[in-house]
Amino acid sequence: MAQKRKTGTASTAADGNPNGTDAAVLDGGSSENLDLLLDIPLEITIELGRTRMLINDLLKLGQGSVIELGKEAGDTLEILANNRLIAKGDVVVVNKKYGIRLTEVISPVERVEKLG
Repeated sequence: MAQKRKTGTASTAADGNPNGTDAAVLDGGSSENLDLLLDIPLEITIELGRTRMLINDLLKLGQGSVIELGKEAGDTLEILANNRLIAKGDVVVVNKKYGIRLTEVISPVERVEKLG
């Protein structure tokens, strides 16, 4: 005797959507749904500069060694969120701590264009 498989039943949301999806999730204008995204942690990186060196030179580094970076003093720094450029800025000192003053924020359109 063949065994019948039990299949799931389609659910219907309160708004009558047969996919079980609340229409508020899809409208893009609900602040309640945006609030869900606001608690997602992001890794923010401020890139002062980069350089390349040989392993031999790396092994010679010690306390007081200076590593020369590719950027010049006064150049803008790149601010990355999850390794994606989101802004540029300058180094500032606030209450004896380093900070970054944003000088340019990359527009959402530019960020989307760089994804492709």
